[in-house]
Amino acid sequence: MDAVQSDFSVWPVPGAIERASKRARPLDRLVDRLGDLCADGGFTAGLSAVTEYVGARHYLLARIDGVPDGDMDFVVCADWPFYLVRRFAAIYGAANGRSSEFDRCLSVLRPSFMGLPDDIEMPKGLSRQYCALTFNVGRTRYVLALLFPENVILSPESLREVALLTGYFASFAQAQKGRADRDCELTDREIECLFWIAEGKTSDEIAVILGISRNTINNYITSVMRKTATKTRSEAIAHAVRHNLV
Repeated sequence: MDAVQSDFSVWPVPGAIERASKRARPLDRLVDRLGDLCADGGFTAGLSAVTEYVGARHYLLARIDGVPDGDMDFVVCADWPFYLVRRFAAIYGAANGRSSEFDRCLSVLRPSFMGLPDDIEMPKGLSRQYCALTFNVGRTRYVLALLFPENVILSPESLREVALLTGYFASFAQAQKGRADRDCELTDREIECLFWIAEGKTSDEIAVILGISRNTINNYITSVMRKTATKTRSEAIAHAVRHNLV
């Protein structure tokens, strides 16, 4: 009996084979590009690629869980003008603090358009509106905020694609970096406390969760800040995000 070729095959790693055609869809080219950048560690280049794909001009990626209102430490990376980053931290942080957890869950992968205050001077040619895309990477929630030109209408379908792809891209970037990249050695209990701090828990709440005293929790947190050379809990959270500790 003649052998029958199976329809199942192993998918190649993005970038491992020659592109089949220059006429590939823009989304296919973006996926290939992000695959190559994952291998090369080009995280900011990947954010630039998804920003260009939807027709936007500037990106800002921020962590939005367990962060005090207005604290710039929740911004992971951005190519927005610095004065806009500072205002965004206060504006979005306050808005996020007022919304319920249910509303936050409903917003995941759903593009939302928000306006910046009238007293902010916008760069020439950019809309005062920005688009916010939220997504999860494991237990962590992020927002990708995009500035775009005036009189440009962004495609909701393309924005949803970008939110999903950015989440995958960020997760691969984290996995590649790995816990081996730590520049300090924290104990398992210290990392556990750091995780619950990032979740927005107080020392009293963490003490109840872990079944140990509040003073012991504070000692662990103090040790974390000493080892990470940070001065506040917000700085410790930002350090943990940058170094893939939580």
